[in-house]
Amino acid sequence: MALKYPESMDECVYFTSRAVDAGYVKCWVFREDCPKCKKAKMGKPRDEKTGAVKIRAKEYICPACNYTVEKTEYEDTLTANIAYTCPHCKAKGETQIPFKRKSFEGVKALVFLCDKCKGKIPITKKMKAVGKKGEEADMDDDDI
Repeated sequence: MALKYPESMDECVYFTSRAVDAGYVKCWVFREDCPKCKKAKMGKPRDEKTGAVKIRAKEYICPACNYTVEKTEYEDTLTANIAYTCPHCKAKGETQIPFKRKSFEGVKALVFLCDKCKGKIPITKKMKAVGKKGEEADMDDDDI
């Protein structure tokens, strides 16, 4: 599968590139067209004074028609594109999964399986450590 890579961060709702144990993961989620007018890409609202994106906003807005969708409702329809090197078997691969975080060893993460060895590979929320048996990890749901 040949994934389309983003040319700019403006095309993405989410992007990360990181080392996972002995492997490597690059994940991005493209912004989708407005479901109402289909003319523009949905995005978070902007500050009227500075024009900066409000990163903690709880909704996405179409810049063309001002159609508003709740953050959780919009993000559940998105697809995550992932290019990776498996930490278990060192195989390289690409995959697509729904952009829904699940609990993985006590941490919210995008979890997918290696195409070759079927090992689970997590993409945790930034700066979250995966808990080992007997330990508890932070549970913070307000950040992407």
